[in-house]
Amino acid sequence: MRIGAHLREDANPVETAEELGIDIYQMFVTDPQSWKKPEPHPHAEEIRNSPIDVVVHSSYQINVASLNNRLRMPSRKAVEQQAAAAAELGAIGLVVHGGHLRDGEDAALGFENWRKLFERQVDKGGFGVPILIENTAGGDHAMARTLESIERLWDAVGDFEGVGFCLDTCHAWAGGEDLVGLVDRVRAITGRIDLIHLNNSRDEFDSGRDRHANLASGHIDADVLVGVIEAARSPVVLETPAEGIPDDLAYLREVLQP
Repeated sequence: MRIGAHLREDANPVETAEELGIDIYQMFVTDPQSWKKPEPHPHAEEIRNSPIDVVVHSSYQINVASLNNRLRMPSRKAVEQQAAAAAELGAIGLVVHGGHLRDGEDAALGFENWRKLFERQVDKGGFGVPILIENTAGGDHAMARTLESIERLWDAVGDFEGVGFCLDTCHAWAGGEDLVGLVDRVRAITGRIDLIHLNNSRDEFDSGRDRHANLASGHIDADVLVGVIEAARSPVVLETPAEGIPDDLAYLREVLQP
């Protein structure tokens, strides 16, 4: 099982990953709060040639489900650009949040917009890396908060090549999904879990709040979190507070010893 962490604003991610002794790391390829096109990474060759896997997280403002053209169109472009940048680094995928609609909007149109993202890319040869759709924590109109919404989303996109799923434990907890047995319930819908974002939560169950905590300090029982990754057997990326990541990694190495 590959275990690693998200590296925030790190100039040389391979060096940091080696210092942490991790098998995989997650990174951004542009400012996550902007629409800026990714620039070539100064360590691209080192990242490509390293035995440590890399996955890219897309910008936070991306919302390909939106019915607002001023948000949906730049979101599609950003996914295309950031997927290209991820492919240039040899990444195993690009993580993209499920997105949301506004009050009163038809969810069916949001799911159809997700389908159009992949349809429009087919003629261009696809995205170059898998697009890993991530479940989200809050919002009554979120496209990937509940298992029901994930099922509707998968009905729209699941037949395309290059579609994967990223399961975030904090998001699921905050979204009101019981983590015990969740891996099997998700796989019954998607057929896959390509990546785990392993995060505890600073908030109570079904809070709708996306506030990550280190593994031993949140509201989720650490044994339950370990149960998720043991059931999934997928690559694991910690997105917990940076100061506690070394302790989180040490804990996982201890409990996952063969």
